[in-house]
Amino acid sequence: MEQNAKPEARAHTKYIRMSAQKVRLVVDQVRGMPVDRALAVLRFSTKRAALPIANTIKSAAANANEIYGLDPQDLVVSKIYCDEGPTMKRARFGARGRYKPILKRSSHVTVVVTEK
Repeated sequence: MEQNAKPEARAHTKYIRMSAQKVRLVVDQVRGMPVDRALAVLRFSTKRAALPIANTIKSAAANANEIYGLDPQDLVVSKIYCDEGPTMKRARFGARGRYKPILKRSSHVTVVVTEK
């Protein structure tokens, strides 16, 4: 770690069975917020992606507390992003012998928290 650099703790959640496009809608809402406010926003969100993102933020805050001894009240979500995971390819057969692919997408979420 460089001098004068703020300590940052991170957490990853992989293989969330949801498309990255849907997860990014929720991720963009909480970027830059304090951790306690971000968790409050996610708690009352109607999106299904809110629960795994909230768990990832809690994990990053716990990592910051455990590794650097930072108070979770003083943390802010400095970086949060969602990447595409592997796609499971399934088949549905259509009329006249046609093949209709079904793509079951997944995503990976990364959260980085730093001190205010």
